[in-house]
This record gives sequence, structure tokens and C-alpha cells, in this order.
Amino acid sequence: MNTTTTSWIKARRSSNQGSCVEVRRHDGMIEVRDSKDRSGPVLRFTGPEWDSFLDGMRKGEFDHLGSE
Repeated sequence: MNTTTTSWIKARRSSNQGSCVEVRRHDGMIEVRDSKDRSGPVLRFTGPEWDSFLDGMRKGEFDHLGSE
């Protein structure tokens, strides 16, 4: 298990108005938070959960959920 902690990062495509999320690795988990509420809740995913999500994103499985 990778227990390295990384800095919070956000996608280059994120807007400057703060409508984005930030992601990091912490205690062997992948954490996701709202960049507008940095002290708010954090979603935590295992490596396999995160890998499954990324695979679905790459395959376009969630494209219908995007903004119009």
C-alpha cells in the first residue's frame, strides 16, 4: 500500500472561479475535496475504487452527466 501523502492538485482545465475539485493521495487512499470549501468534507477512495472511476471516465461512461 502506498502511504505517501501528496499535495492537493486540480485539473488544468478547472476554472478560476473555483468550480473544481482537488485530489491527493493520503494514508493509502485517494482523497477528493471541493476547492471552494477546503475545510469541508473529503471523499476517500481506495486505489481500486479510484482506478475503476478513472477507467469509466476514460471510456466515457459518465459523459451524459457533464454540463450542457
